[in-house]
Amino acid sequence: MIPVLFIIALVTFALMRAAPGGPWDRDPSRRQLDAATQAQLNEEFGLDKPTWRQFTAYTVGDVNSEGEFICGAVCGNLGPSYRQRGRTVQEILFDVPEGKPFWLSRFGYSIRLGLLSLFIAIAIGIPAGILAALKQNTWIDYTSAFIANVGVSVPNFVIGIYLIMIFAVTLGWVSVVPRSWDNISAWIIPALVLGFGTMALTARLTRSAVIDVMNQDYIRTARSKGLQERTVIYTHMLKNALIPVITVLGPALAGLVTGSFIIETMFAFPGIGREYVQAISNRDYSMILGTTLIYGVLIALANLSVDVLYSFVDPRIRLD
Repeated sequence: MIPVLFIIALVTFALMRAAPGGPWDRDPSRRQLDAATQAQLNEEFGLDKPTWRQFTAYTVGDVNSEGEFICGAVCGNLGPSYRQRGRTVQEILFDVPEGKPFWLSRFGYSIRLGLLSLFIAIAIGIPAGILAALKQNTWIDYTSAFIANVGVSVPNFVIGIYLIMIFAVTLGWVSVVPRSWDNISAWIIPALVLGFGTMALTARLTRSAVIDVMNQDYIRTARSKGLQERTVIYTHMLKNALIPVITVLGPALAGLVTGSFIIETMFAFPGIGREYVQAISNRDYSMILGTTLIYGVLIALANLSVDVLYSFVDPRIRLD
């Protein structure tokens, strides 16, 4: 994980600096900052240093003007925001008003949206895949395959536009931009849109895995012993069929959290994805790099958790 995160930080830093513009650029129609002010800001945020030193200062740390060593991202210090003066990246993404729970932070909102999307994907995708496999070559199988192909092929923001047109504009069941996110009904459409692709992929993988397991010798043996069909499905078939599904669910959760910036922007959702898009527009270097590292950690931990879960699902796999 350490070299992966280092490469992520290096590539992001290089792409970020290669993009035209800078953190002090403004709308051309407005008055620009004078050269003296820009030089002062560059000195304050360390942008006057060589590029390699800017990278090492952010990732590892550097000595400030007072001779004190300030640890970088390896210590959890993601740096100050260039646009939101006086606030650090950690404060913007993780802090909540005093007395409020953690899940009301921007990070908490994004995690909750990702978990709800994953729950919808699992609750619909796995049963749909099992049913399609058990009813193979019937209208149920064909309908499930059609919906799965749509979910895999069509981008989620296109599906989001259609759902907004149907449920918000035509039926008026939900608001396009809710005034408050305290009501669970406001979360349903964004979570459904975000999790639709994962739901479709889960259904396809479950169907293929169940069909493959159905033809194994131990399934025929279980049926020949006179076991009930429900016992054969849930005890012998499903547990082994879920191994390839679990393989994608771990990274899928991280992907739902890290890939939600389009959906968050579309629905004006107060998560880190929307803040990430605004940081890119504003060339807020610390916010861009810090958020990317957070995304990288989430995906790396998701892949690690999948490897650990293998040993619990498949008795043939043991970590010792």
